[in-house]
Amino acid sequence: MTSPIHILAIAAHRDDVEQTCGGTLLKHAQLGYRTAILDLTRGELGTRGTMQQREAEANDAARILQVSHREALDIPDGAVENSHENRVKIVRVLRRLRPEVVILPYWEARHPDHYKSAPLGYEACFYAGLQKFDPEPGIAPHRPFKVLYAGLYADVRPTFVFDITAQFETRLQALLAYKSQYEDQAEGGGIFVPREQIRVRLAAMASHYGQLAGVTYGEPFVQKEVGLEDDLLQLPVRSM
Repeated sequence: MTSPIHILAIAAHRDDVEQTCGGTLLKHAQLGYRTAILDLTRGELGTRGTMQQREAEANDAARILQVSHREALDIPDGAVENSHENRVKIVRVLRRLRPEVVILPYWEARHPDHYKSAPLGYEACFYAGLQKFDPEPGIAPHRPFKVLYAGLYADVRPTFVFDITAQFETRLQALLAYKSQYEDQAEGGGIFVPREQIRVRLAAMASHYGQLAGVTYGEPFVQKEVGLEDDLLQLPVRSM
């Protein structure tokens, strides 16, 4: 990379980012920021599709979301662990891309790979800033300024909601780029949502979080640290 990335979204599988914070990445790209996606696995255990299919679909989705960079690590699908080896892999990416903001999955989830990605990503962000943690000599340390957690499937009260009203339909198209996952087919038919229901469900969730913040569609985020404001008259979202 020749220019630092402003926002890096890290998730376990190809298509996770599209579901949880794709609209946020798209909106920032439209604002002129450089965005990126790091998929920790290549999806070899997926019920539908092959690794090669999902790689091609991920690249198509990245173009739709206007991300500047996307790559996948070789952490085994179904075996995402918070290990030294895996932290090193992410540290190398963080130091190369040098993001200011990192978005991680929420730390509670149904899929073990999802919730394990949260502490793994957080600890990698910490170690990436240590001068003497040097898994790849010659690359300067870098620690992101902000770590956020995408809370769409977490059923928790978000710290804030990001307005994606204008980006919702494009975000949907990015998800539907994964034809191997979301086209109707017999394989996994009892697990996957029928294609005709995908937009309805995504719209319902985005509408729910949007209404919390007074917009049409939103994506929810959680941050662990306290926020800071310096002008009460500029606080967004009405109280009543």
